[in-house]
Amino acid sequence: MYFPKTPLIGLKADQFRHPLDLEATQAIKQLSGLDVMVRNLLGPVAEQFFYLENIAASVLVGEKQLPQLHKLLLEACQILDLEPPQLYVRQHPVPNAYTFAMRGKQPFIVMHTSLIDLLVPEEIQAVIAHELGHLKCEHGVYLTIANLIVLAAGQLPNWGGIVAQGMREQMLRWLRCAEFTCDRAALLATQNPKVVSSVLMKLAGGSPTLAPQLNLEAFLAQARAYDNISNNELGEMLKQAQTSTLTHPVPVLRAREIDRWASSKEYQLLLQNGEMVYTGKASPKGGWRNW
Repeated sequence: MYFPKTPLIGLKADQFRHPLDLEATQAIKQLSGLDVMVRNLLGPVAEQFFYLENIAASVLVGEKQLPQLHKLLLEACQILDLEPPQLYVRQHPVPNAYTFAMRGKQPFIVMHTSLIDLLVPEEIQAVIAHELGHLKCEHGVYLTIANLIVLAAGQLPNWGGIVAQGMREQMLRWLRCAEFTCDRAALLATQNPKVVSSVLMKLAGGSPTLAPQLNLEAFLAQARAYDNISNNELGEMLKQAQTSTLTHPVPVLRAREIDRWASSKEYQLLLQNGEMVYTGKASPKGGWRNW
Protein backbone atom coordinates (compact mmCIF):
# COMPACT_ATOMS: atom_id res chain seq x y z
CA MET A 1 0.00 0.00 0.00
CA TYR A 2 1.30 3.47 -0.93
CA PHE A 3 1.37 6.24 1.67
CA PRO A 4 2.06 9.90 0.82
CA LYS A 5 5.55 10.94 1.89
CA THR A 6 6.90 14.25 3.11
CA PRO A 7 9.52 15.87 0.83
CA LEU A 8 12.29 17.38 2.93
CA ILE A 9 13.00 20.57 1.01
CA GLY A 10 16.40 22.00 1.90
CA LEU A 11 17.42 18.95 3.90
CA LYS A 12 21.04 19.10 5.09
CA ALA A 13 23.17 16.07 5.84
CA ASP A 14 23.92 17.16 9.40
CA GLN A 15 20.21 17.12 10.19
CA PHE A 16 20.14 13.33 10.03
CA ARG A 17 23.79 12.38 10.39
CA HIS A 18 24.33 9.80 13.13
CA PRO A 19 26.34 11.25 16.04
CA LEU A 20 28.91 8.45 15.74
CA ASP A 21 29.35 9.35 12.06
CA LEU A 22 29.80 13.02 12.94
CA GLU A 23 32.41 12.18 15.57
CA ALA A 24 34.29 9.78 13.30
CA THR A 25 34.18 12.18 10.33
CA GLN A 26 35.67 14.98 12.40
CA ALA A 27 38.47 12.61 13.40
CA ILE A 28 39.43 11.61 9.86
CA LYS A 29 39.34 15.22 8.70
CA GLN A 30 42.51 15.58 10.73
CA LEU A 31 44.23 13.74 7.86
CA SER A 32 44.94 17.19 6.45
CA GLY A 33 45.07 17.54 2.67
CA LEU A 34 44.61 13.85 1.95
CA ASP A 35 41.05 14.30 0.77
CA VAL A 36 42.05 17.05 -1.68
CA MET A 37 44.90 14.94 -3.03
CA VAL A 38 42.69 11.88 -3.57
CA ARG A 39 39.96 13.93 -5.25
CA ASN A 40 42.33 15.75 -7.59
CA LEU A 41 44.64 12.84 -8.47
CA LEU A 42 42.22 9.93 -8.68
CA GLY A 43 38.92 11.66 -9.37
CA PRO A 44 39.15 12.33 -13.12
CA VAL A 45 40.52 8.88 -14.01
CA ALA A 46 38.23 6.97 -11.67
CA GLU A 47 35.06 8.72 -12.83
CA GLN A 48 35.82 8.10 -16.49
CA PHE A 49 36.87 4.47 -15.89
CA PHE A 50 33.74 3.50 -13.97
CA TYR A 51 31.48 5.44 -16.33
CA LEU A 52 32.82 3.41 -19.26
CA GLU A 53 32.54 0.16 -17.31
CA ASN A 54 28.93 0.80 -16.32
CA ILE A 55 27.86 1.90 -19.80
CA ALA A 56 29.48 -1.20 -21.29
CA ALA A 57 28.40 -3.90 -18.84
CA SER A 58 25.30 -2.69 -16.96
CA VAL A 59 21.82 -1.42 -17.77
CA LEU A 60 21.26 2.32 -17.29
CA VAL A 61 17.88 2.96 -15.66
CA GLY A 62 15.74 5.74 -17.14
CA GLU A 63 12.25 6.73 -18.23
CA LYS A 64 12.37 4.17 -21.05
CA GLN A 65 14.48 1.55 -19.29
CA LEU A 66 13.15 -0.11 -16.14
CA PRO A 67 10.84 2.88 -15.52
CA GLN A 68 9.60 1.59 -12.15
CA LEU A 69 13.12 1.64 -10.75
CA HIS A 70 13.60 5.09 -12.25
CA LYS A 71 10.45 6.29 -10.49
CA LEU A 72 11.71 4.96 -7.15
CA LEU A 73 14.99 6.81 -7.67
CA LEU A 74 13.33 10.12 -8.55
CA GLU A 75 10.96 9.97 -5.59
CA ALA A 76 13.79 9.23 -3.15
CA CYS A 77 15.85 12.10 -4.60
CA GLN A 78 12.91 14.46 -4.29
CA ILE A 79 12.37 13.57 -0.64
CA LEU A 80 16.08 13.86 0.22
CA ASP A 81 16.45 17.06 -1.85
CA LEU A 82 19.20 15.69 -4.06
CA GLU A 83 19.93 15.77 -7.78
CA PRO A 84 19.37 12.27 -9.26
CA PRO A 85 22.55 10.32 -10.00
CA GLN A 86 22.72 7.65 -12.67
CA LEU A 87 21.33 4.27 -11.59
CA TYR A 88 22.64 1.05 -13.14
CA VAL A 89 21.48 -2.55 -12.79
CA ARG A 90 24.19 -5.20 -13.06
CA GLN A 91 23.92 -8.97 -13.35
CA HIS A 92 25.59 -10.42 -10.24
CA PRO A 93 24.83 -13.37 -7.91
CA VAL A 94 25.82 -11.53 -4.69
CA PRO A 95 23.09 -9.20 -3.35
CA ASN A 96 24.69 -5.77 -3.09
CA ALA A 97 24.49 -2.12 -4.06
CA TYR A 98 27.14 0.56 -4.13
CA THR A 99 27.74 4.15 -5.14
CA PHE A 100 30.61 6.21 -6.45
CA ALA A 101 31.18 9.96 -6.71
CA MET A 102 34.68 11.33 -6.43
CA ARG A 103 34.13 14.91 -7.54
CA GLY A 104 30.36 15.06 -7.84
CA LYS A 105 30.41 15.25 -11.65
CA GLN A 106 29.34 11.70 -12.54
CA PRO A 107 27.80 10.13 -9.44
CA PHE A 108 26.20 6.76 -9.91
CA ILE A 109 24.54 3.92 -8.04
CA VAL A 110 24.77 0.25 -9.03
CA MET A 111 22.32 -2.42 -7.88
CA HIS A 112 22.89 -6.13 -8.41
CA THR A 113 20.10 -8.17 -9.94
CA SER A 114 20.22 -10.68 -7.08
CA LEU A 115 19.43 -7.89 -4.59
CA ILE A 116 16.51 -6.65 -6.67
CA ASP A 117 15.14 -10.21 -6.86
CA LEU A 118 15.23 -10.40 -3.07
CA LEU A 119 13.27 -7.21 -2.34
CA VAL A 120 9.85 -5.66 -2.89
CA PRO A 121 9.68 -2.17 -4.47
CA GLU A 122 9.58 -0.26 -1.16
CA GLU A 123 12.68 -2.11 0.00
CA ILE A 124 14.45 -1.42 -3.28
CA GLN A 125 13.77 2.26 -2.69
CA ALA A 126 15.27 1.96 0.80
CA VAL A 127 18.48 0.60 -0.74
CA ILE A 128 18.54 3.39 -3.32
CA ALA A 129 18.03 5.98 -0.59
CA HIS A 130 20.78 4.43 1.54
CA GLU A 131 23.17 4.92 -1.36
CA LEU A 132 21.86 8.45 -1.89
CA GLY A 133 22.75 9.06 1.75
CA HIS A 134 26.42 8.51 0.92
CA LEU A 135 26.14 11.12 -1.83
CA LYS A 136 24.21 13.54 0.36
CA CYS A 137 26.82 13.30 3.10
CA GLU A 138 29.73 13.53 0.65
CA HIS A 139 31.21 10.29 1.98
CA GLY A 140 32.89 9.29 -1.27
CA VAL A 141 36.35 10.82 -0.98
CA TYR A 142 36.78 9.42 2.51
CA LEU A 143 35.58 6.03 1.28
CA THR A 144 38.36 6.07 -1.28
CA ILE A 145 40.88 7.06 1.38
CA ALA A 146 39.59 4.22 3.58
CA ASN A 147 40.04 1.68 0.80
CA LEU A 148 43.59 2.88 0.13
CA ILE A 149 44.55 2.78 3.81
CA VAL A 150 43.03 -0.66 4.34
CA LEU A 151 45.07 -1.89 1.37
CA ALA A 152 48.25 -0.21 2.65
CA ALA A 153 47.92 -1.77 6.08
CA GLY A 154 48.30 -5.20 4.50
CA GLN A 155 51.21 -4.25 2.26
CA LEU A 156 53.60 -2.03 4.26
CA PRO A 157 56.23 -3.70 6.46
CA ASN A 158 57.47 -2.78 9.95
CA TRP A 159 56.74 0.76 11.18
CA GLY A 160 54.92 1.75 8.01
CA GLY A 161 52.59 -1.17 8.56
CA ILE A 162 51.99 -0.21 12.18
CA VAL A 163 51.07 3.35 11.23
CA ALA A 164 48.83 2.16 8.39
CA GLN A 165 47.19 -0.37 10.70
CA GLY A 166 46.30 2.38 13.16
CA MET A 167 44.81 4.46 10.34
CA ARG A 168 43.01 1.38 9.06
CA GLU A 169 41.26 0.87 12.40
CA GLN A 170 40.24 4.52 12.43
CA MET A 171 38.87 4.35 8.90
CA LEU A 172 36.99 1.10 9.50
CA ARG A 173 35.32 2.68 12.50
CA TRP A 174 34.28 5.60 10.33
CA LEU A 175 32.93 3.26 7.65
CA ARG A 176 30.72 1.52 10.19
CA CYS A 177 29.47 4.82 11.58
CA ALA A 178 28.69 6.16 8.10
CA GLU A 179 26.39 3.18 7.50
CA PHE A 180 24.18 4.25 10.41
CA THR A 181 23.73 7.66 8.79
CA CYS A 182 22.79 6.18 5.42
CA ASP A 183 20.25 3.85 7.02
CA ARG A 184 18.65 7.04 8.34
CA ALA A 185 18.54 8.40 4.79
CA ALA A 186 16.74 5.19 3.79
CA LEU A 187 14.19 5.79 6.55
CA LEU A 188 13.66 9.42 5.56
CA ALA A 189 12.94 8.37 1.98
CA THR A 190 10.65 5.43 2.74
CA GLN A 191 9.28 6.92 5.99
CA ASN A 192 8.62 3.40 7.24
CA PRO A 193 11.13 1.81 9.67
CA LYS A 194 9.79 -1.68 8.98
CA VAL A 195 10.84 -1.38 5.34
CA VAL A 196 14.45 -0.51 6.24
CA SER A 197 14.68 -3.23 8.89
CA SER A 198 13.18 -5.75 6.47
CA VAL A 199 15.98 -5.05 3.98
CA LEU A 200 18.57 -5.70 6.69
CA MET A 201 16.81 -8.91 7.70
CA LYS A 202 16.77 -10.19 4.12
CA LEU A 203 20.43 -9.33 3.65
CA ALA A 204 21.24 -11.24 6.83
CA GLY A 205 19.41 -14.43 5.96
CA GLY A 206 17.02 -14.11 3.09
CA SER A 207 16.57 -15.56 -0.38
CA PRO A 208 13.83 -15.15 -2.97
CA THR A 209 12.17 -18.32 -1.64
CA LEU A 210 12.68 -17.63 2.09
CA ALA A 211 11.87 -13.90 2.07
CA PRO A 212 8.05 -14.29 2.34
CA GLN A 213 8.49 -16.49 5.43
CA LEU A 214 10.75 -14.13 7.39
CA ASN A 215 9.40 -12.52 10.59
CA LEU A 216 10.52 -8.96 11.23
CA GLU A 217 9.49 -8.92 14.89
CA ALA A 218 11.56 -12.02 15.55
CA PHE A 219 14.52 -10.38 13.82
CA LEU A 220 14.21 -7.27 16.01
CA ALA A 221 14.09 -9.59 19.03
CA GLN A 222 17.47 -10.87 17.88
CA ALA A 223 18.75 -7.31 18.14
CA ARG A 224 17.66 -7.14 21.76
CA ALA A 225 19.37 -10.45 22.46
CA TYR A 226 22.53 -9.06 20.84
CA ASP A 227 22.37 -6.07 23.18
CA ASN A 228 22.03 -8.34 26.18
CA ILE A 229 25.44 -9.85 25.44
CA SER A 230 26.95 -6.52 26.51
CA ASN A 231 25.69 -7.00 30.05
CA ASN A 232 29.00 -8.54 31.05
CA GLU A 233 32.61 -7.67 30.32
CA LEU A 234 33.34 -10.83 28.36
CA GLY A 235 30.37 -10.34 26.08
CA GLU A 236 31.34 -6.75 25.32
CA MET A 237 34.92 -7.79 24.61
CA LEU A 238 33.77 -10.48 22.18
CA LYS A 239 31.47 -8.04 20.40
CA GLN A 240 34.32 -5.55 19.99
CA ALA A 241 36.59 -8.27 18.61
CA GLN A 242 33.90 -9.43 16.21
CA THR A 243 33.13 -6.00 14.76
CA SER A 244 36.52 -4.23 14.80
CA THR A 245 37.52 -5.50 11.33
CA LEU A 246 34.12 -5.07 9.67
CA THR A 247 33.26 -2.34 7.17
CA HIS A 248 29.57 -2.49 8.15
CA PRO A 249 27.83 -2.83 11.52
CA VAL A 250 26.16 -6.21 11.99
CA PRO A 251 22.62 -6.27 10.54
CA VAL A 252 20.76 -6.70 13.84
CA LEU A 253 22.53 -3.65 15.27
CA ARG A 254 21.62 -1.57 12.23
CA ALA A 255 18.00 -2.67 12.53
CA ARG A 256 17.92 -1.78 16.21
CA GLU A 257 19.44 1.65 15.53
CA ILE A 258 16.92 2.51 12.83
CA ASP A 259 14.05 1.26 14.99
CA ARG A 260 15.17 3.56 17.81
CA TRP A 261 15.67 6.59 15.57
CA ALA A 262 12.22 6.15 14.03
CA SER A 263 10.77 6.73 17.51
CA SER A 264 12.94 9.76 18.26
CA LYS A 265 11.80 13.38 18.45
CA GLU A 266 14.59 14.26 16.02
CA TYR A 267 13.09 12.10 13.28
CA GLN A 268 9.53 13.22 13.95
CA LEU A 269 10.54 16.88 13.82
CA LEU A 270 12.26 16.37 10.46
CA LEU A 271 9.01 15.04 9.01
CA GLN A 272 6.87 17.72 10.67
CA ASN A 273 9.09 20.48 9.31
CA GLY A 274 9.25 18.73 5.95
CA GLU A 275 9.12 21.66 3.61
CA MET A 276 11.77 23.73 5.37
CA VAL A 277 13.93 26.09 3.38
CA TYR A 278 17.68 26.52 3.72
CA THR A 279 20.22 28.45 1.70
CA GLY A 280 22.74 26.18 0.11
CA LYS A 281 21.92 22.84 -1.38
CA ALA A 282 23.75 19.63 -0.63
CA SER A 283 25.67 18.37 -3.65
CA PRO A 284 26.50 14.74 -4.44
CA LYS A 285 30.23 14.48 -3.87
CA GLY A 286 31.82 11.64 -2.63
CA GLY A 287 33.90 6.86 -3.69
CA TRP A 288 32.63 3.46 -3.41
CA ARG A 289 30.13 2.35 -0.89
CA ASN A 290 28.47 -1.00 -0.52
CA TRP A 291 25.04 -1.44 1.00
